[in-house]
Amino acid sequence: MTQHVTDTAPAEAPAAARREWWRDAVIYQVYPRSFADGDGDGMGDLPGIRARLPYLRDLGVDAVWLSPFYASPQADAGYDVADYRAIDPMFGTLTDADDLVRDAHALGLRVIVDVVPNHCSDQHEWFKQALREGPGSPLRDRFHFRPGKGTGGELPPNDWESIFGGPAWTRVTEPDGTPGQWYLHLFAPEQPDFNWEHPAVHDEFRSILRFWLDLGIDGFRIDVAHGLVKAAGLPDIGHDEQVKLLGTQAVPYFDQDGVHEIYRSWRRILEEYAEDGSGPEGPSSEGRWRATGGRIAVAEAWTPTVERSALYLRPDELHQAFNFSYLTTGWDADGLRDVIDRSLRAMNAVHAPATWVLSNHDVVRHSTRLAAGDGADGLRRARAATLLMLALPGSAYLYQGEELGLPEVVDLPDEVRQDPAFFRSSGQDGTRDGCRVPLPWSGQEPPFGFGPVEGGPSWLPQPAEWRELTVEAQQGDPDSTLEFYRSALAVRREHPALGAGTRITWLDSPEGVLAFRRDTGGGSFVCTVNLTAAPVAFPTPGTLLLASSDVVPGPDLTQLPRDCAVWWAV
Repeated sequence: MTQHVTDTAPAEAPAAARREWWRDAVIYQVYPRSFADGDGDGMGDLPGIRARLPYLRDLGVDAVWLSPFYASPQADAGYDVADYRAIDPMFGTLTDADDLVRDAHALGLRVIVDVVPNHCSDQHEWFKQALREGPGSPLRDRFHFRPGKGTGGELPPNDWESIFGGPAWTRVTEPDGTPGQWYLHLFAPEQPDFNWEHPAVHDEFRSILRFWLDLGIDGFRIDVAHGLVKAAGLPDIGHDEQVKLLGTQAVPYFDQDGVHEIYRSWRRILEEYAEDGSGPEGPSSEGRWRATGGRIAVAEAWTPTVERSALYLRPDELHQAFNFSYLTTGWDADGLRDVIDRSLRAMNAVHAPATWVLSNHDVVRHSTRLAAGDGADGLRRARAATLLMLALPGSAYLYQGEELGLPEVVDLPDEVRQDPAFFRSSGQDGTRDGCRVPLPWSGQEPPFGFGPVEGGPSWLPQPAEWRELTVEAQQGDPDSTLEFYRSALAVRREHPALGAGTRITWLDSPEGVLAFRRDTGGGSFVCTVNLTAAPVAFPTPGTLLLASSDVVPGPDLTQLPRDCAVWWAV
């Protein structure tokens, strides 16, 4: 049945690579606003997250990634940071953060936090001082301030557009009240871009990394990791087509080669903290085995190709990069096979683990994205896509609520939306609020146990039909999506052929069906996925371990239901 083995790195990776926890980790993204509310104000917070850490332990994930909780005016949900060493009061205190990290480690969970180095808030002290001091201020050199074009400087310095729509430049009013220079913001006007040509910016972020590493966190997710360095001279793009964050075209402000030296310096800092004992090493109190390894950095790098993403993961740079090529591939067997092969080849070439992700806080939830207008089809495909993802070699990322089968909320009233792109013309879709609706934990009415007050507020409204999707409603139901995720993560941890690795062997399969095998000295495993709209007969590969929908194995042939993935022990 064998067709071919995917291209790989040398058969034996370095011994250290086989020990590093992040090579096979399942990492769960927590969006703090929407995970759990500890004080009843309708906004998720660090005490709420801390109280729910046992839920994540029981789910079976290895690490928790927290989206920003820093002091911020919240112009872009915390990605506009005013103080990188302070917790925004809406989320708690620095003591709360310290307690959360300690509790997570005690439960055998690692903690990864967002760092936002491309831009800050316009309320950051550097930027406020730069405005106060006016043209010629040394602080302005830490950002991209430029004179405008035109006879009176009334036109932006170049033709770059904001990811959120409109020009990527805003003109300031100088201290004397006159129209003055322009500053660059690839996102909202409240998010001025740092100038990474300035040494003070490098020094500041090295200090920020050390601050959080000293607190005990296990790694960083680097927001807009591909955006820090801009092409020399800030050249025009030469067209007026809006550039999307999710796009892959080459532009002079994304994926410039100069970013790599920044990450080499960051890697040296991470290596200093590699084995300082503050992380969860060895068996936890629950007996879960924890691999050794160090602190990590994960790139959110939207690059034109997966091969360009691999450049961020050379041995002296970052540890992982999100696989957006995989995330953006549709429910198509040929497309998925191609991106899997390309991902493994590219990552193996730099001895980095491949990563796999289906949803996050910036994209439509995959249970809706794969649905083609039918919610039942979407959930069925989402469960199958999850089994496929978790069967692949490397590390996987889950987005909060996908384990409940939550769909995208597509009918939020305009008056409750908070995505800044929603309020700017010609930007992105402005629909990110739909994947950020607070989680349903229990009860029959909103806010479904999101906070401690029954019937209390939630910062975005939840659909009433989510009463059937709460953690409480799904707990213990063997047919629920929650228990399906728990089973998949348990099998993944226990089976020796799952988790870290560099290769798969594709098996002969009918059109529209993916089938591959993974082998280790301790066992073999086969994954079959029927991506077609009809059942398909397939030779029974072995003993059924887990299926995304009901499957009855036959002695010789098994009918794979439509939109179904199956794990087999061989």
